[in-house]
This record gives sequence, structure tokens and C-alpha cells, in this order.
Amino acid sequence: MGSEAEAETVDSVSDLPVQDPPGEEFSAADLRWVKYASSEHQRDDVALIPYERMDAFIAGECSNPECPTRFHIERGRKRDRGTLRHVRCDDFLLYRMYWCSFGPENYGEGGTILPSRKYRLNTRNRAARPQSMRGCTCHFAIKRLYARPSLVLIIYHERRHVNKSGFICHGPLDRDAIGPGARRLPYVGSEIQQQTMSLIYLGVPEENILQTHMEGIHRYCGSDAKVDSLASQYVQKLGMIIKRSTHELDLDDQASIRMWVDRNKKSVFFYQDSTDTDAFVIGIQTEWQLQQMIRFGHQDLLASHSSFGVSKLKYPLHTLLAFDSRQHALPVAWIITRSVTKQDTLRWMKALTERIYSVDPTWRIGGFIIDDPASELDPIRNVFCCPILFSLWHIRRTWLKNIIKKCSNSEVRREIFMQLGKVVYSIWSEKNPMDALEQLFQDFVDQTTFTQYFKSFWIPKLEMWIDTIRNLPLASQESSGAIEGYHLKLKVKAYDDSQLDALQRVDWLVHKLTTELHSSYWLNLYAEESGSFPEVKAEYVASTSWQRALQIPDNAVIFDEKEPFSAKVASQKDTSQMWTVWNPGSEFSLCECSWSMQGNLCKHIIKVNMMCGPRKDFQPSLSFQSFQRVLLDLWQKPMDDSFSLDLSVAWVMQMQERIQKVTELATSDGIAQVSGRLPIQWTNKKGRRVAAKRTSPLRVVPYSNGTPQKDFTPKKHRKRKRLC
Repeated sequence: MGSEAEAETVDSVSDLPVQDPPGEEFSAADLRWVKYASSEHQRDDVALIPYERMDAFIAGECSNPECPTRFHIERGRKRDRGTLRHVRCDDFLLYRMYWCSFGPENYGEGGTILPSRKYRLNTRNRAARPQSMRGCTCHFAIKRLYARPSLVLIIYHERRHVNKSGFICHGPLDRDAIGPGARRLPYVGSEIQQQTMSLIYLGVPEENILQTHMEGIHRYCGSDAKVDSLASQYVQKLGMIIKRSTHELDLDDQASIRMWVDRNKKSVFFYQDSTDTDAFVIGIQTEWQLQQMIRFGHQDLLASHSSFGVSKLKYPLHTLLAFDSRQHALPVAWIITRSVTKQDTLRWMKALTERIYSVDPTWRIGGFIIDDPASELDPIRNVFCCPILFSLWHIRRTWLKNIIKKCSNSEVRREIFMQLGKVVYSIWSEKNPMDALEQLFQDFVDQTTFTQYFKSFWIPKLEMWIDTIRNLPLASQESSGAIEGYHLKLKVKAYDDSQLDALQRVDWLVHKLTTELHSSYWLNLYAEESGSFPEVKAEYVASTSWQRALQIPDNAVIFDEKEPFSAKVASQKDTSQMWTVWNPGSEFSLCECSWSMQGNLCKHIIKVNMMCGPRKDFQPSLSFQSFQRVLLDLWQKPMDDSFSLDLSVAWVMQMQERIQKVTELATSDGIAQVSGRLPIQWTNKKGRRVAAKRTSPLRVVPYSNGTPQKDFTPKKHRKRKRLC
């Protein structure tokens, strides 16, 4: 059936050869198609066959293994011989248009139903149920030629079984297809389906997937041979669909994204196509992500992981993160755009919050963490109406990676990283941070590679970073480690060596996010909350450095008074191995383990900093210093005994109560211990169960002129039981 570019074009039906493929049935794949254009047809594919083989062709088309179907007669006309004075080569005696029985109407989700027709439909060979119609556009016409009644001209208008959006809408390759035996299939809920899809995307062996899938099915249907057979077919079909699925819905990336947005409207909360005046913006949030954002974001923190893939991807990726019950970063929305303007940021943020408020109007967040000083703050304040914090994970990771890359001496690396930490710590002192930085360049004048990099890349924008650190409260190491954990997982998924040629396509990035990455986080949270998949749960729990640090006992950390600038941590795998942490108690500590040497925040540094917190011989962390700064500014605000003092006291007391509750919950063994200390609130038992009935004013009927007014209040009438 060759491509349109290779198809031959004819000007007259008389030039077409008559084709008669062997066999009882044949299909379009057995014919040679050419292009034919006339006043009625716009360059359609045509072929000429004998009239007696017409039924064989229709039967062959119905037996297409990829899209099995039946064709019904959508419309038809007849002529008698002798009714035409002037006969053209393509005039007909009999005309019929055959349409796939899965169309043209679309009774599926989000589908459209065609208006009432002006002609009668042949309903004898339609699809079995109206709900099976999915808007398939595959249709062809046959003409029994007037001049040659023994021949039939086949005009194929659309050979693909696709809907108006260009997607396969039925058959084994349709991921949403139900099939003719839907009523006999075992129940597959959304949870079981998502679980099976996640396991397939993560590359779990098919035998394990089938076993897990059947365990879920047996909870609803019981176990028998027929149910197990149908469940096995379902897993095989779902695996085939996922393996054959591709991100390239069209060769043109922009057209492919439009098609994806049109098909996945429930997962797109904002879309703005690129024009001369507007930048490209797409906001993606699945229904599961929406639920987690409402669940974990309410009265809690959201974080922004911004500008991922600036140099490698076509458009950078911006991620909104919520923190689950273990304080792991959970992606709840993805925004793909290169625009960082206030106008575009305000648009997609408003669209996102409007979607949340439509589900829960009382939803509010407690704070918003950013990691880029170039981020627009006004849209965050206007839309989320919350305090803004700043995370140092990005600057710490970037500085450490480049120091390790550009300096070969381990002692020099350690000293440079400690000096950069002192530059940041000096922001709240009377010293000028730029003077400390100039001193660093003089001390390490021989490290030309690193100093040239720092002067060219960081000096032009360092003032912006310093102002942001000075003016915004700083996020803790736990939240910074959680954001870094998400960054590392995203990097592994996105920069797969087999897909490097697709990095410049947006549809590939969207496909990667909504399939592999989404399935990974869904399965992690499901394993954590359901107790299933203990190996997945254990890996998920230990996926952040903070959680891994909690598993290190306190006696594994050794402080030596003779070496105040270092601490040692005993390895948990090999007790004879000791890891040295330099500059303990600081966010700019450096460990000699392999994980830290890759630029990451390792568990040894976090554990040492946990131990340094209550010790007076170590300076407080940057986040605690910024917190002290906020409290001091609030305390120094009222200069006299005025109303502003009362307002400041109220704010401080409210903040103190919240911090006390959070600390109490964090240090307790569980929520039951905290709730047990709450005061008992007695209420009316009846009032908790039964709402008071409102008295209708129409029942209090006044008298007028001595005659009582008629009560028009509708009364309930009980239906009288029939006596047998």
C-alpha cells in the first residue's frame, strides 16, 4: 500500500488495471493503489476489481489482524441503465460508502456524537453496542461502473483505523480498547491497572507482573481457570501496547505535542502554543498527581525544581514538588517552557490553583521553596499567598562538582570548598562577601582552571544569589536533600544513553515523564502505604541521604578535640572503614566517600551535622541563622508601645504555637500519642448526627379578615399499600 509520495497518479479510470488477487478473501494490502482525482474525489487511493469479488474484499478488510472490525453501509445510491445521456468513465450504477463500525460517531469518553442524519442507516451490521463506537474515520466507497458493469472501482478515503486526532481507537493496538468480551472480563480497577503498567514500565519480568496482577484480580473475582486466562491475556496485551507505543505521534515535534495534548486533556492543566508573541508552555498534571498535591501540599511545603536540562533539552523542565509522609520529594506537576517571564508564570500558576480549588476550595500551602534566584516571586505571592524560602542545594552541588572536576589535589578541593562556605556564611556579618571571595582567588592563584571558570560563570550573577540568600529564609538540609534526590532520579531517567538523539523533542520528554517517571513514583508510594513490594519500599525509604543518615547510630560518629575541623563516621558495611567529614556542622562540609565525590550531599555529612546541632562548639546551620534573623527582624519591628507591637506579639505567638506542634509531632512515636494529650471537646450527641429541621415560614399561616389562609406547603403523601 505504498506511501502517498510514491503512489502513481492517473487521470482516468480507464487507465486503471483490473486486479484479481488469489484466495477466497483479500484486503487492501493485496492491491496496488494509485491516486485518482476528479470533481468528486480529492486525490484518493483507488483500485479496480471484478464486481463478483467485492464481497471478498470487504470480508478481507474486516479480518485485519491489527484492527478487526465490521464495515456497515453508511450511504448508498442506485441508477438504472439508460438514465444517463452523457456517460463518464467513473459514473456508477451502484454506489455504496462503507464505514468502520467503530465510527463515525464517538460515544467514548470525551467523544462527540454526530447530529441527526437526513438519511436512513443500515443498522443490521453495525457495531454490537453503541458504546463500542470510538469515532473511527476508516471508510471507503465502491462504484459499480456504468460503462463497465462487471467492474467495481474502490475509492479508499481513509485506510487507517484512527480517530479525528490521528490515534488508533480500537483493536489490539488501542491502549484504551475494551474489546467485544468486556462483560466477561474480570474486574480491573484503576489501582490494579496502574500497578501493572508501572511494573511493565520499570522492566519487571512478565512472570512477576502476571503473578502480582492475578493476586489483585483474585481479591475481586476469585480464582478459576477462565479468570486466570483472561488476566494473562490482559497483561500480555497491555505489555504489547506499551512496548509498541512511541513518543513520535508525528514527525513534526510541535504537531506531535498538539496531538498528545488533544488526547490527554485530563492530564494537561495549561497549554500555550508558541507564536510570534507567546512562548511555548505546557503544564502536565495527572489525576494521581493532583490527589497527591492536595493531600501533601495542604498546610505544608511545596518546592520548585527549576531549569532542568537548560543546555541539553529543547525546552527546560520545571517541576513542582510536594513532600510525602517521609519527606521525600514527590513530583506533583511538570511545566515545560523556556519562558520565565512574570506573565507566563502567573498564567500557569493560576491555571494550576484553579484546578485544585475546583476539588478543594479550602486548600492552602504553608510555604514555597525556590532554588533559582531568577525566579519571579510576585506570581508565587499573588497565587499561593505564602512565605517563600530559598534552597542552597543547587549552588552547593554545582560548586562541589566543578571543584572536583577542575582541581586534582584533594586537600586543595577541601580548602576551596570550605572558603566558599565562609563566603556564604559571611552574608549576615559586617564583612563584605566579595572581599572574602577576592581573598580566595589570591590564596589559590595557581588553580587557574577553577578561578577562570568561577570568574566567568559565577561572578556576574553572584550578587543576585547573595541578595536572595540575605533576603529570603533558607530551607533546611532535609528539604535540600529531598530535592537533590528527585534531581538525581530525574537525571537517570531523562539522560538514558539510548535516547540521546531524542533530547531535542518535547514529545519524548513528555512521554518519559508520564510513563516511566510517573510509574516509578506511583509504585514507590503504593509500596510504602500498602506494604506490598518490600524491596521497592526499602529502596524508596533509603532514596534520600537524610533517611540513610537516620540509619547510622550516634556512636558511629567520632569527634576528636585535637582535630576540630573534621569528624569521622564508621562505615555500616565495613566497621574497619572510617569516612572523614571535613568542616563539620556546615552546609559546605565535604566527605571523602564516593557519593560525595560526585557532588552529592552524602549521609555521612548529614549525620555529622545532626550531631553538631546541639553542640555549642559548632556554629549553627545557615537555615537556623536565617530563622534567627527573621525572628530578630520581627522583634525589632515595633519601636514604641503601639498597635504594631500587639500585632507582632500575635504573630510571634502564632508562630510559636505552630513550631511547638510540629516539634511535638516530630519527636513523638506517633499521631496517637499527640492526639491523646488533646483536650476533650464535648458536643451534643444528637447534634453530631441529625441536623436541625428548618421551620418553613409558610406553615405559620396568619389570619386575614377572620379567614385562615390556605397552607400551600407541599406535603408528603405515603403510597398506600395494596392489600392482597
